[in-house]
Amino acid sequence: MALQEQQRMQAGAATTAAIDEGLRRHMIRVYNYMTGGLALTGLVAYVIAHTPAFFNAIFGTPLMWVVMLAPLGFVFALSFGIERFKYSTAQLLFWAFAGIMGMSIASIFVIYTGESIARVFFISAATFAGMSLYGYTTKRDLTRFGSFLMMGLIGIIIASIVNMFVQSSMLHFAVSVIGVLIFVGLTAHDTQRIKWMYDQADGATVAGKKALMGALSLYLDFINLFLLLLRLFGERR
Repeated sequence: MALQEQQRMQAGAATTAAIDEGLRRHMIRVYNYMTGGLALTGLVAYVIAHTPAFFNAIFGTPLMWVVMLAPLGFVFALSFGIERFKYSTAQLLFWAFAGIMGMSIASIFVIYTGESIARVFFISAATFAGMSLYGYTTKRDLTRFGSFLMMGLIGIIIASIVNMFVQSSMLHFAVSVIGVLIFVGLTAHDTQRIKWMYDQADGATVAGKKALMGALSLYLDFINLFLLLLRLFGERR
């Protein structure tokens, strides 16, 4: 009996080790996708901003609205169509989204100084890394905060739309501060959700799609955190 119990314990330990190793590879894959997407976004934004012909063709014409709204279309397409898409198609959409996102935020290089953009980027990266690590390691269930964070997100979206018409500096400041807090919380929440969604039994295609959608969630958390912090601490030209 003692031998059987020892064998069961060894088998359980081996299974746990395999899951931990698989989860580690999965999370690395998620972060690699996210980092690649951010790098592509930054590169496209920098090139557009420093190429007057491209910048004027986008932000000097009605095409600006297409570019500004297109990322939202990609997010909806991936979120609601990921199960129907082939893995290669989902990858293509993710990289296309990252590129279009770069086009839509290229104006930050014109509005803010390069030094402040770099400074805010590193602040955002440090904050994101800390909260993502917390979400990965904490034993506390963060899912109960998900609905609260989503309601807050909807609230700041509505407030931002309203402020486009009223142009209130106080409302602008409040939306930015609350938005930072919401995306800090979402970073931890989404990291834990991605971790819990991992299943050792997933096939290569399903695992790849999960990694891609996890990367999209964390990408959106980071890019919004960065843009909100830039509104608060960026130095305008």
